[in-house]
Amino acid sequence: MANLVKIGNSQGVRIPKALIQQASLEGKELSFEIVGDGLLISPSKHARSGWKEKIEALLALKGNEPLDQDWLEVPLDTDEELEW
Repeated sequence: MANLVKIGNSQGVRIPKALIQQASLEGKELSFEIVGDGLLISPSKHARSGWKEKIEALLALKGNEPLDQDWLEVPLDTDEELEW
């Protein structure tokens, strides 16, 4: 069971540690979404988070040419910015 607590002029949600551990939320940035009569709390997902490291690891394993840094460092917030 989670409780609302007063924090200054706002309110916060006190979530039991067991639930945080089960949902793997500890230390993560959270997103909030209104769903029906409730609130969905989930870890924030950043576009292309960790892609660079995963691609580099795969290329190192396969022995391919170095990565093209130009496309890896493009600051995209969402996939909606891409044109196919």
